[in-house]
Amino acid sequence: QVQLVASGGGLVQAGGSLRLSCAVSGLTFSSYAMGWFRQAPGNEREFLTAITGSGGRTYYANSVKGRFTASRDNSKNTVYLQMNSLKPEDTAVYYCAAAHRSGTWYLPTNSEADFGSWGQGTQVTVSS
Repeated sequence: QVQLVASGGGLVQAGGSLRLSCAVSGLTFSSYAMGWFRQAPGNEREFLTAITGSGGRTYYANSVKGRFTASRDNSKNTVYLQMNSLKPEDTAVYYCAAAHRSGTWYLPTNSEADFGSWGQGTQVTVSS
């Protein structure tokens, strides 16, 4: 059974930083690309970034490019999202997700359909 447990959310002032973590079990972690999404109230879930199983390739949505950084520690089965220069519009529930198929160099598209397992979400609130 695949489990993804996201943590690290909280309340931060605009301009501040947070680092989210997502601990994964139940799959060969290094073989799976991971992604981060977020969903604000009343909005659809938004793709943020994906990172290959090896960690060697990443890409980002324009809304977070240059401010957010995805990384992973395959020895700890954990993926991270470092969020800097946070803005009130970054307020949302943040989700990690594992790709629907394995492949060390596979990089999913920004579609939710390319992700097969999801964490429970962690709330990030950015105050102005």
